[in-house]
Amino acid sequence: MRKNLFFGLALASALVLGSSAIAVAAGQDGGPHDGWHGHGHGGGFAALSKLNLTDAQRASVKQIIGNSFAQNKTQRQAVHQQREAFEAMTPDQAGYQAAAASLAQAEASATQARVVQQAQVRAQIYGVLNASQKAQLASFKAAAQTRKEQWQQFRAQHPVSASQPQTAQ
Repeated sequence: MRKNLFFGLALASALVLGSSAIAVAAGQDGGPHDGWHGHGHGGGFAALSKLNLTDAQRASVKQIIGNSFAQNKTQRQAVHQQREAFEAMTPDQAGYQAAAASLAQAEASATQARVVQQAQVRAQIYGVLNASQKAQLASFKAAAQTRKEQWQQFRAQHPVSASQPQTAQ
């Protein structure tokens, strides 16, 4: 139960922080799987569940993620309110273009802050890992890179023609 709670909180944080939070790829869709990013049911934390973290490590990771989430909460809320206000406007209203420019700037600042914060979180979590876990993470990253290259090679050998309908997966 405690483990499920931890991973539930991690999943919620990952969804808020973005899909590029902190994990290892499990998928083979050719996306940016570098050993930290993840897809599927791991919620972006697949690597952490595979690294056999100690209780102390889990507590540290939970604290790092919690602090990160709380750190930019005010900025996220402000951008959200600004986005809602803009979406409530109509294109013929006075100030529409200015509101669009202001929202674009706020979104850019929020994105920049999120990327920097994610790098800090990754570094902090990496610091919690022992040498064996870091080596295991590196092997996950190498395997993910191999899968990505194989997928790219497959796609190059089997192109989808423009006249052929693509199926959603």
